[in-house]
Amino acid sequence: MKIRLLAITALLTGLVCLAAPGRLSADDACQKDIVETAVEAGSFKTLVTAVKAAGLVETLQGEGPFTVFAPTDEAFAKLPKGTLEALLKDKQALTAVLTYHVVSGKVMAADVVKVDSAESVQGESIQITVKNGKVKVNNANVVKTDIVCKNGVIHVIDAVILPPAGGR
Repeated sequence: MKIRLLAITALLTGLVCLAAPGRLSADDACQKDIVETAVEAGSFKTLVTAVKAAGLVETLQGEGPFTVFAPTDEAFAKLPKGTLEALLKDKQALTAVLTYHVVSGKVMAADVVKVDSAESVQGESIQITVKNGKVKVNNANVVKTDIVCKNGVIHVIDAVILPPAGGR
């Protein structure tokens, strides 16, 4: 559980760094924990709400390093109707989804493109593909990379990735 909480913290920190280039400089973001960074970014409100609902705030204020594939508010809005609401009511499922977005270690974009999968903190593998210079994690496009933060690195994605049904 401690690893999951740390992963969530890294996810939030990365999200803020990635989503708020106009609000935070890279130096500012790297000095803040994941939760503070996510809150200040302004485009990860849904993620922050989910982290609070999962009880992962303290964990996400811990150390990393972690690599976070961070979905924006717009990414959460693309989920099928009722999915987010159902997750917010099911702490175990919500935690699984959030930790599925986190990989242990600091994996920069130059390294991500060299692998075809990575094990998430949740325990299931995330598929990584590169086509025509574009990187995808599962069905999500990576839209911003290498946001270096206090607890790791964030890569912003345009969709929420869901662990396989029947996963760990």
